[in-house]
Amino acid sequence: MNYIRPSRRDEFEIAIVCALALEYDGVSLLFDEFWDEDGDSYGRAVGDLNTYTTGRIGKFNVVLALLPNIGKANTASAVAGLRSSYGSLQLVLLVGICGGVPRLDQNEILLGDVVISKTVVQYDFLKQYTDDIVRKNTLDDNLGKPVKDIRNLLVTLETELGLERLHERTAYFLRQIQKNRQNYNYPGTAEDKLFESTYRHKHRASRICICGKSGQLEVCDPARDSYCHELKCEDRYLVVRARLDQKRQLENTNDARAQEPVIHFGAIASGDTVMNSGAHRDEISREQNVIAFETEGAGAWEELPCIIVKGVCNYADCHKSDKWQRFAAATSASAAKAMLERYCKTDKPSQAISGG
Repeated sequence: MNYIRPSRRDEFEIAIVCALALEYDGVSLLFDEFWDEDGDSYGRAVGDLNTYTTGRIGKFNVVLALLPNIGKANTASAVAGLRSSYGSLQLVLLVGICGGVPRLDQNEILLGDVVISKTVVQYDFLKQYTDDIVRKNTLDDNLGKPVKDIRNLLVTLETELGLERLHERTAYFLRQIQKNRQNYNYPGTAEDKLFESTYRHKHRASRICICGKSGQLEVCDPARDSYCHELKCEDRYLVVRARLDQKRQLENTNDARAQEPVIHFGAIASGDTVMNSGAHRDEISREQNVIAFETEGAGAWEELPCIIVKGVCNYADCHKSDKWQRFAAATSASAAKAMLERYCKTDKPSQAISGG
């Protein structure tokens, strides 16, 4: 099928927003065509400071924006500019990486999985008490539910048939990315490490910093910036997980299904503060029933019809590494393209014919 290049900005229906360059790179690999290879011909509205990449993904004309920095304020500003320049957008996808909540039930989340927002909780508005966490409950502090168009899409995707198709196409698009770029390969189950939430990421038995002092709860800055193998975090504090064991068995037989992400739907916590505490992660997750933490969604949620699609690159705790970032960016980009295949394209209004 031949697709016609749009002639003006109001012919773009979909926007994708990324906060990091590696997220943008993953999405750009899944464009079927680019409309700006000879330069930007669409321009932008007065006051809009965003720079855009335009093209086609499947049946949709898509505009892709990269934020200058992470955080709600940057996202809100960028989305406001996007709305002023591209006034006919039906849907905005916020695509990238996040910290996942490692649920250990039948919906266990592993690194590389994808989370999709059904609602957003601003965890900056959570009041932290000694024994409880309470979310402010005023109209201004709570984010509204998605528009009906998005709710209908999510309900369909969560059906047995919808999930089956979504998982299948996500795995397919992930393989397409990996054919072109080796740096999006699956890191392997050995690199998927979940430590007990109370196990601290710090220097052990050190006399040269606060980490090693008996009874000391603080952690020195160099420890925060170090990897687990540098600090010798002990594997005996790792959490045993059934689904990870199943993946390991597939991996041992070179089964390609070992890398295929599972897609989870639920509430996503959004705030300017990056979650680096397993204990606080678990408290907020229990209180607010969230499945992931990220830093941009609250800024876009009420500006335009928005769905957050994020790949899990860490467990929102202190034991972070960058080994999963590119793979998680690839899984979220693949899931976003798979979602767009299931999103109904709206007919353009027909031009009225005046009588003679």
